[in-house]
Amino acid sequence: MTAEAAGEWRGWRAAAESALYGPGGFYRRPEGPAGHFRTSVHASSLFAGAVARLLCRVDEALGRPPSLDFVDMAAGRGELITGVLAALPAEVAARTRAYAVEIADRPHTLDHRIEWLREPPPRITGLLFANEWLDNVPVEVAEVDSGGVPRRVLVRRDGAERLGEPVTGAEAQWLARWWPLGGAEGARGGDALEGLEELEGSSAGLRAEIGLPRDEAWANVVAALDGGLAVAVDYAHTARERPPFGTLTGFREGRETAPVPDGSCDITAHVALDACAAACALPDARLLSQRDALRALGITGARPSLELASARPAEYVRALATAGEAAELTATGGLGDFGWLMQSVGIPDVLPK
Repeated sequence: MTAEAAGEWRGWRAAAESALYGPGGFYRRPEGPAGHFRTSVHASSLFAGAVARLLCRVDEALGRPPSLDFVDMAAGRGELITGVLAALPAEVAARTRAYAVEIADRPHTLDHRIEWLREPPPRITGLLFANEWLDNVPVEVAEVDSGGVPRRVLVRRDGAERLGEPVTGAEAQWLARWWPLGGAEGARGGDALEGLEELEGSSAGLRAEIGLPRDEAWANVVAALDGGLAVAVDYAHTARERPPFGTLTGFREGRETAPVPDGSCDITAHVALDACAAACALPDARLLSQRDALRALGITGARPSLELASARPAEYVRALATAGEAAELTATGGLGDFGWLMQSVGIPDVLPK
């Protein structure tokens, strides 16, 4: 009998891994992510158009190579990569090798030009784009106990939790550097565990998601980039604004719900994108909001002029709908608050500052 079947206690990383990606897991279900939550990709085709423009800028910065890679991490059912190919100029599309990276089976109706992979290609020249991938890389959750010690949070299949062993080793060091809990602000490097153990009891109940697996996952895929740009897009936070009780949550049928690791819901947590950036041995990294990134790619949300309404009413209605979609993609308090981590190899910054 498996630990899951027996209702045994496991860390959140193992529990979420099984619930999301194991046999019968949430991301293997036929309806796909679009059946449960709305991403930028599903909100508007404008998003795919903006990514296509970004790929064109990368292409130009690379000197228009004979073969240009576009890698869509966590491709869902291929919605983004299909939209990007459709939005590319014919000359660029003819040179583009499109890779969709996803654990689910390839959709039967997917464009034949798209290669469907379980892992990213080993060498990439072009654009690696990870839209809402890292938030679904499972991580451990830590909580400070009544004695001030951060401990691993254990969970059962039904979502019940209890505290386990103290956080130690590389995970404790990660917490100390990137998400200090209570009195651990001064702990760094080899002193991490010592600093964490000295927390005061008043910090009991503080929680953090230990983002080390995400740092490693991001560094591994970026290492395949020979030239071009890697972009991670996710709900995120940085060291200055870590949430005191973490962000672990679930989504089911369009609504936020308690995270229960039984395969019935998405399990997600916001991403420490600053830590992911530091995990890559690259000299430059840029963190900006989706709002700023999309505006730099031509999505403004500006309403059409009223003069157009009287002169060409049909065109005005279409322009108004487009403006509404752009507003949703860049909205404060919504999709516009997503973080974009951009790291380039061998090319200058392709977005104006």
